[in-house]
Amino acid sequence: MSENQITLLQEARTLVTDLLTNKLSKSIRFHTLQHTQEVVAACEKLAEYHQLSDDDRFAVVLAAWFHDTGYTSGVAKDHESRSIEIATEFLTVHDASEELKNKVLGCINATRIPQSPTTTIERIMCDADLFHLGNDDFKEKNILLREEFKEFSGREIPKKEWRKINIRFLEGHKYHTVYGKEKLQPVKELHLSEIKQKDKKNDDMKPEKKDKEKQKDKDKIAEAAKDAAEAKKKKEKESQSERGMATVFRIMAQNHSALSQMADSKANILISVNSIILSIIISALFPRLQTDPTLQIPIAVIVIVCVSSIVFGILATRPNVSGGTFTREDIAAKRTNLLFFGNFHNMSLPDYDWGMTEMLNDKYYMNSSMIKDNYFLGVVLAKKYRYLRIAYNVFMYGLILSMIAFAVAYMIPNATEVYTAG
Repeated sequence: MSENQITLLQEARTLVTDLLTNKLSKSIRFHTLQHTQEVVAACEKLAEYHQLSDDDRFAVVLAAWFHDTGYTSGVAKDHESRSIEIATEFLTVHDASEELKNKVLGCINATRIPQSPTTTIERIMCDADLFHLGNDDFKEKNILLREEFKEFSGREIPKKEWRKINIRFLEGHKYHTVYGKEKLQPVKELHLSEIKQKDKKNDDMKPEKKDKEKQKDKDKIAEAAKDAAEAKKKKEKESQSERGMATVFRIMAQNHSALSQMADSKANILISVNSIILSIIISALFPRLQTDPTLQIPIAVIVIVCVSSIVFGILATRPNVSGGTFTREDIAAKRTNLLFFGNFHNMSLPDYDWGMTEMLNDKYYMNSSMIKDNYFLGVVLAKKYRYLRIAYNVFMYGLILSMIAFAVAYMIPNATEVYTAG
């Protein structure tokens, strides 16, 4: 994909993430940001498998980001129309071509149930949207979908009724791509067979067995509720811990930035003062060396002091930039800190985008990068302040020595005059 396409995808991801994070009802449990991210990943996988061109891959992934944004309206029915409106507004603002608009909107529209794709990218979009039917996430997603269905319908849905709904849906559904038919369809058939067996077993049960099963189900629900409560508490603790870590890193970054600015400011003051002193010496005292040789040593001392202070002040503020490249092996081995510009400024946007995505998807890598970033900022600060301290010491003690040298130089002629007069 081109850099413009990658940039547009990043802007779409940012917009959709904001919409589904801040404007989506909390009662929507299945069609969340996570579902959208999973559909995007599935589209990329199917696009790779079917060797799509860059333009088609770009269009179907862009459609995947917007296909469920319509749920932000709070209504499930005809949410595709609202999704199309949001996608159209985004594409219009970014001056997208009519061809791209038609592809993206066609993919979103094809996800309506029953699905009716007509092009390759629409078929990929449809299979990606229902990718979970043919993998191990089916049961987990089915629970979330049932909870969401309950919120939209406003009533409790018995398990038996939900199984019937699932059976009808799975029997009526079919995958449209080669990947879907070969990889996903067999797994989906296993899920369908399992649901049918449970449904038949439930129908064949005697009333007393059903009562026992119902009691077991209640016990399981109670246990599941307890586990969910514990998981929620654990998640809240982890969330608090993550917020604490974020606060610590933010404070450290602010402190480092403030200290770095202070060091640069002090170095600039020192450089300016010594530059002024040097200019005065060159313009006022250098011409007197021909008539007053006793000033040679004091002037030499203060010139050396000023030049040394300027040099160390420049060393304290002089930037040091590394090569600015990294490899996929560096990312895999977690050797590169992508939070520092010096490690990526010579990389292309697609490679940097890939590297950042890998880092953000790896919590340990991201935390490690933040720790390394703070550590090396501290190392740089220590170097700055070491040079700055040397510069100020040279200036302070050198200035004292220079004043003593000037005093001695002015006393020597006086002593000579007194001796001559005697």
